[in-house]
Amino acid sequence: MMAPRITLDQWRAFTAVVDAGGYAKAAERLHKSQSSVTYAVQQIETLLGVAAFRIDGRKAVLTPTGQLLYRRARYLLDEANAVEQASQRLSAGWEAEVGIAVEIIFPSWLLLDCLAQLGQDSPHTRVEVIESVLGHRTDALTAGMADLAIFGSVPVGFLGEPLMRVRFVLVTSPDHPLQQLGRKATLRDLRQHRHLVVRESSPARDSPTSMETMARWTVSHMATSIEAVRRGYGFAWLPEERIREELASGALKPVAAREGGERFAELYLIYADREHAGPATARLAEIIRARVAIECARSATGRAADRPKRSGPKRQHSRSK
Repeated sequence: MMAPRITLDQWRAFTAVVDAGGYAKAAERLHKSQSSVTYAVQQIETLLGVAAFRIDGRKAVLTPTGQLLYRRARYLLDEANAVEQASQRLSAGWEAEVGIAVEIIFPSWLLLDCLAQLGQDSPHTRVEVIESVLGHRTDALTAGMADLAIFGSVPVGFLGEPLMRVRFVLVTSPDHPLQQLGRKATLRDLRQHRHLVVRESSPARDSPTSMETMARWTVSHMATSIEAVRRGYGFAWLPEERIREELASGALKPVAAREGGERFAELYLIYADREHAGPATARLAEIIRARVAIECARSATGRAADRPKRSGPKRQHSRSK
C-alpha cells in the first residue's frame, strides 16, 4: 500500500482555511503563521496536481475539486480524532465490547434506553445483546458470552441482585370466547381453549408447562405470541410492559379470571465476574439499576392513582348543647 503524500497537518490547514474563510483567520485558529498555512495548501495542490481554490475578486473560493477534497478531508480528520478518542478510552480500561444476556420479559424499550445512555458515556464500546427465554438455563455467563445478565433466577456459581418484578397478565383478543362468558373464567374454561406459549432458549427445554390445555401453540418469539393472541388464536400470560400499547388501544384485553389472572416473575442483575468487570460493564449495570428504579417507582405511582379509593364509614360528631 502506497503511503499517503499529504499529512494530517496539511489537511487540517486546508480545512481551516475553508472553515475560517481565509488564510489569516485560519492561521489564528491553528496558532501558526499565515505563510505556513499558505505553504501547506500549496503543497496539497502541487502534490496532487489539482487546483483547490480559484480567485474570485479578493476571495479564494473552492473549485469543484476543492469541494470534494474538503468533504473527504473533513471525514479523514474526524476519523483520526475518533481513533484517538477510542484509544484513550481503551487505554483507560474501557472495554471494546460488552455482552449482555437478557430475558425477553425485560422491557425492550427500557433496555434500549439504557444502551443509548451507555453509548453517550462510551461511544466506542460495542454492545452485543443476547435475548433468551428462561435465560438462566443458557450458558451465556459460564461460556463467557456475556459480561452481564438479566435473568429470572441466578445460575449456580453466580451472585445476583434483585432488579425488578414483572407482572404477567392473562389476555385474549376482545372478541375471544373467554371474554363472552358473562362471569369470571375458571381453570376449566381455560382448558377448553388454545394456550400460546413462548419456547425457552435452552436446548434442554425441560421446564414444565404452566397448565395442560386441549390445544397449545409454542412459538420462539414473544412478538409472535403477542400477534397470535391479538388475532384471536388463543390466550396467553404476557408481560404487562410488553403489551402496554395493545392494552391501551384495546387490541388485547385482560381476562376476568376467578384466579390466576396475573402472575409475577422476579428479574435479577448478574455479573459474569464482578471483581474483574471493566468500566463499561460497571457503568451499564449502574445505568440499568438507576433506570429500572425510576420506572418501577413511576409504575407504582400510576397504579396507586388508578386504584379506587376506599370510603370508610363516616364518623358522627355529637355536639353538646
